Amino acid sequence: MRNQEQWNEVDQYFGSKLLAADPVLEGVLEANAGAGLPEIDVAPNQGKLLHLLARIKGARRILEIGTLGGYSTIWLARALPEDGKLVSLEYEHLHVQVAEDNLRAAGFGEKVEILEGAALDSLAVLSKREVEPFDFIFIDADKPNNPHYLRWALELAGPGAVIVADNVVRDGEVIQEDSQDERVQGIRQFVEMLSTEPRIDSTAIQTVGSKGYDGFILGVVRAGE
Repeated sequence: MRNQEQWNEVDQYFGSKLLAADPVLEGVLEANAGAGLPEIDVAPNQGKLLHLLARIKGARRILEIGTLGGYSTIWLARALPEDGKLVSLEYEHLHVQVAEDNLRAAGFGEKVEILEGAALDSLAVLSKREVEPFDFIFIDADKPNNPHYLRWALELAGPGAVIVADNVVRDGEVIQEDSQDERVQGIRQFVEMLSTEPRIDSTAIQTVGSKGYDGFILGVVRAGE
């Protein structure tokens, strides 16, 4: 318990110094809570990390797998240039409604498209559309399907694209090879795929903070693959 208290305090310290007050994003979290959405958004400092990574990449086309209420979506959309586009995939109808309201309030109603339904179905639709490749992809949805999301991400990504996957440590349970948790097994399969996949170069980072003990995977699609 002391560790969690300290992690919270450290997050609050960095947030107070490095993140400006943001009524728009604070309003998003309030709207999400009011609608009964689960409180599983990325933390503010993690949202800004995604934003900075997308800016560093110079992302013009972003794909997000897992919208929830649009909190991370807005962080990412803020990194886009004027002609940029973000496509986000969300299964739950209520989540889509809340996210669309939040995005309009944030001024991104036109720049962000949410595709409602099972993400694997929506990814197939994007493939059939022959959309322009994405240069930044954020995977933060149902973990058992992470291996399938990786296959689609590699198909839809352009050379040099950045792929980030969240919640890959899960309180350290990722090392439990006999885990009965389908989420843990989905992440383990995801990691095994990355370990042998020649099209992407990746690493994993453990994190602690207000969201507990977890981590993310960061990868770059190899140029020319």
